[in-house]
Amino acid sequence: MNTGKIDLKSLTREQLEEFLSQLGKDKYRVKQILRWIYQRHVTDFDQMTDLAKQFRAQLAERAYVSSWKPELVETSSDGTCKYLFRLEDGESVEAVRIPMDEDRATLCISTQVGCAMGCQFCMTGTFGLARNLRPEEIVNQVCAALQDGPIGNIVLMGMGEPLHNLDNVITALKIFYLDDGLGYGTRRVTLSTCGLVPKITALGQQIKVNLAVSLNATTDEVRSQLMPVNQRYPLDELMRACRNYGQVTRQRVTFEYILIGGINDSLADARRLVKLLHGLRCKVNLIAYNEHEGAEFKAPTEESIKAFQSYLLQRDIVATLRASKGQDISAACGQLKGQVEA
Repeated sequence: MNTGKIDLKSLTREQLEEFLSQLGKDKYRVKQILRWIYQRHVTDFDQMTDLAKQFRAQLAERAYVSSWKPELVETSSDGTCKYLFRLEDGESVEAVRIPMDEDRATLCISTQVGCAMGCQFCMTGTFGLARNLRPEEIVNQVCAALQDGPIGNIVLMGMGEPLHNLDNVITALKIFYLDDGLGYGTRRVTLSTCGLVPKITALGQQIKVNLAVSLNATTDEVRSQLMPVNQRYPLDELMRACRNYGQVTRQRVTFEYILIGGINDSLADARRLVKLLHGLRCKVNLIAYNEHEGAEFKAPTEESIKAFQSYLLQRDIVATLRASKGQDISAACGQLKGQVEA
């Protein structure tokens, strides 16, 4: 623990400028420091050789740069890589590196330790919520994974509900977007939510990011059973918020739909989904439920998956089927943490 010192990975550009101004330093130093931290992955001030020795000593007195290494890594035969990170307080979170092609990968990161949303199909929900991740803890998942090669896209779809940790997530997004830092454009970062309606509105007003909404049902009855958040923010309110978000940001909204055998994978569900999405600029990402030990739900049949997707496509709804990755490792959210801490 670096008590009394500030982690520079927790700061946006504006916050770093303010910090350096307190040290009597000019704004151009911000660019130098960001490049050392995020492009050269240097965490020791003594190695930042284009900074004066006295300045480096000042930084060391007031600040530090955190660095993560995974405690455990599982690698699948398909190249999917799951990281378990141990935090300073003994808690742990996961991130998953998903290869898209030979030189491109997507990183799925966590925003909380556990989750308070209680979705019935999600293993992370069984842990409950321990705490929010701080901005530097969100950022460090990306920095650690970059040591294994380039990351093309970031998705905030790991442990936790990002909008339940909105302030820290917005700070982390601003750090992701820094031109002299990690340099991710807004189109390369996606945030997934279970549907915290007021926070969807707040997000759209504060920052630009691709929005993915975990939908998973076409009636309030079924969605409330699967996702308790629906009892507070039912489908009508959720869909209204999504339409408004799309209008404000001028971006297409993605709807994630986990197909669960016998629960939400019928043609009747597909018909209702088409009605829900009518007139909304969006796409649907279909995901076959990933069974895990002790799960009460079943994976859908190949037949029901194809029929569901075909129904949407025939009605001009962009509907992709997410390829299943990491089947031979603990790739589902929360599985690796669950195994290690059982």
